[in-house]
Amino acid sequence: MGDVLATLKVMPESPEVDLEALKGAIESAIPENAKLHGIDEEPIAFGLVALNVKFIVDDGEGGTEPTEEAIRALDNVNSAEITDIGRLIE
Repeated sequence: MGDVLATLKVMPESPEVDLEALKGAIESAIPENAKLHGIDEEPIAFGLVALNVKFIVDDGEGGTEPTEEAIRALDNVNSAEITDIGRLIE
């Protein structure tokens, strides 16, 4: 087994959501089995900005699920879905 880098696209509930506060909440919500690699902003439309959360987890069964669930449960998050996943080569 190895590690994978996953990207989770997080859509805020509205353009009025404080993205810096949401980033802080995401950083705090990352479970112990995952390591945050970075958070990038992606403009969508009409002032709405998605957050692409990149994190590293073990490639075992259900590896990204705890992180996805923790972030989906945060206030001001409308949706969160994995958009990319790739194995890390050591």
